[in-house]
Amino acid sequence: MPVVMARDLEETASSSEDEEVVSQEDHPCIMWTGGCRRIPVLVFHAEAILTKDNNIRVIGERYHLSYKIVRTDSRLVRSILTAHGFHEVHPSSTDYNLMWTGSHLKPFLLRTLSEAQKVNHFPRSYELTRKDRLYKNIIRMQHTHGFKAFHILPQTFLLPAEYAEFCNSYSKDRGPWIVKPVASSRGRGVYLINNPNQISLEENILVSRYINNPLLIDDFKFDVRLYVLVTSYDPLVIYLYEEGLARFATVRYDQGAKNIRNQFMHLTNYSVNKKSGDYVSCDDPEVEDYGNKWSMSAMLRYLKQEGRDTTALMAHVEDLIIKTIISAELAIATACKTFVPHRSSCFVYTDILRGKVSINDCGMSRNGKHTNTKIRKVKVFTSEDNILSWFIPG
Repeated sequence: MPVVMARDLEETASSSEDEEVVSQEDHPCIMWTGGCRRIPVLVFHAEAILTKDNNIRVIGERYHLSYKIVRTDSRLVRSILTAHGFHEVHPSSTDYNLMWTGSHLKPFLLRTLSEAQKVNHFPRSYELTRKDRLYKNIIRMQHTHGFKAFHILPQTFLLPAEYAEFCNSYSKDRGPWIVKPVASSRGRGVYLINNPNQISLEENILVSRYINNPLLIDDFKFDVRLYVLVTSYDPLVIYLYEEGLARFATVRYDQGAKNIRNQFMHLTNYSVNKKSGDYVSCDDPEVEDYGNKWSMSAMLRYLKQEGRDTTALMAHVEDLIIKTIISAELAIATACKTFVPHRSSCFVYTDILRGKVSINDCGMSRNGKHTNTKIRKVKVFTSEDNILSWFIPG
């Protein structure tokens, strides 16, 4: 497989003939790191998709860097890699530098990764992304570290295994409750119930106590979509994108039981609400607080104007992110040591929990203890933070 060596790139950078092509100091896609700054790293620039700058493409083309996309569309990933001179190979090819896949890799494939190859999944990352596994991991952390320290989920039951326990809890509090498939997304299969007889037990599902006093904006329920990047589990390295999305339901919220089946009122998923006749889109990128999608910044500004403590709110959100990830840290870190031959081969860039953060109204002012782990917040996952960068091995 074509792999550029660090010394080759150093020689190229120092060559007067190629100085305009690859310069240690000037080329926007090369960052020199390590002792004596002798390790070249390829850095991605999101704006390259728009500028189509040929100089940005030079490194990828010169050293024949390649990628393959497997079992997913990922048009944005394809666009940014192509803009940086990577060429796409067939999904069955083993001659690639990056595999971007929509599914988890088998252990035997992880073991074959070379130092110059990366994949966008850690082994066993489903410990985070599957709702049943995440639930079990958080329960385990509650048993180990105390319920209060990891009280980050509403009361939840895994059915049908915990059906009797759920019915016992239901007899004390009739709900409403929300039902979700254990491995689904985009609001598919999600519904509210106020009687156990309304639940289908044909497949594994999670039933959680519904937050019936959500924080509202203009009487509409909303959630916050956050973007988190984990580049390492040993040591644990977490980045949080400083911007996010607030997504709104399309029907004003009402606690009345007669509305329990109204998905447009209770669910905030875009895939659900885009089908509503009341859905409002905004095509102006300069407008952040109009329609059914706001920027997270616009949402925070609105809440601050309403007298909410948004600094405390985001501290709680960061605490939630950290505790969510460390609940699965041991399983994923162990799998990495077992199956991945090179520490830098894996990363995961995902919206947190493959889901969302919903905020209940009383939770805005609640004081709580936070973990000592810190999240690095970044404006972009590229450039000076050198997060989604490419180590060119020597």
